[in-house]
Amino acid sequence: MDLVAFDFDGTLSDSEMTVLLGRERGVAAEMAAITERAMNDEIDYATSLRERAALLDGLPEAAAERAYGDVALRPGAADVIRTLRESGVHVAILTGGFERGVRAALDAGGVDVDSVVANRLPIVDGELTGDVEGPLVEGTKDDALAGLAADLGIDLADAAAVGDGANDLPMLEVAGLAVGFAPKPAVAPVCDVVVESMAELADVLSTRRVV
Repeated sequence: MDLVAFDFDGTLSDSEMTVLLGRERGVAAEMAAITERAMNDEIDYATSLRERAALLDGLPEAAAERAYGDVALRPGAADVIRTLRESGVHVAILTGGFERGVRAALDAGGVDVDSVVANRLPIVDGELTGDVEGPLVEGTKDDALAGLAADLGIDLADAAAVGDGANDLPMLEVAGLAVGFAPKPAVAPVCDVVVESMAELADVLSTRRVV
């Protein structure tokens, strides 16, 4: 495998970015309920994302930055990323979450990736607007993965995808290797292999000759 694409929330991180942001706004429970419905494929992801973003209308930018600062990589995730990149694998993060949170977690973990495809929460006059924008609001992860592979000259058969939720299904279905990370019930059937920890993931990627 020449390309490995990771989901972020629920996969590389056990933080849920919108819930952390929701805590700052006092709407964490509402956020978690919407997220759970989306990850179980009960509502479409774009709708769920817009509903969650709307709950953040008026959140001060400083409060959003505090939430992003609480986003953390799972134990062992930085090591997996580092090993892949040292082996010459292109490592990408494809997430419906927000790039500022992803970057904060990577910085805190002392690691970087080659590509991040993520969304943004617009800010006007120092406050979140309640809107959301970016390539993975309406766009899907299969298109994002295919576009990235094409740019790199890599066949999708030589790409691996790692994810846990319903919005990961498109990329898991088109990747040469589909890895479910503690996947939701709707996701597990499409996975070639299921892992429950970063240690297991490292073993799978090694066995499948990714590294």
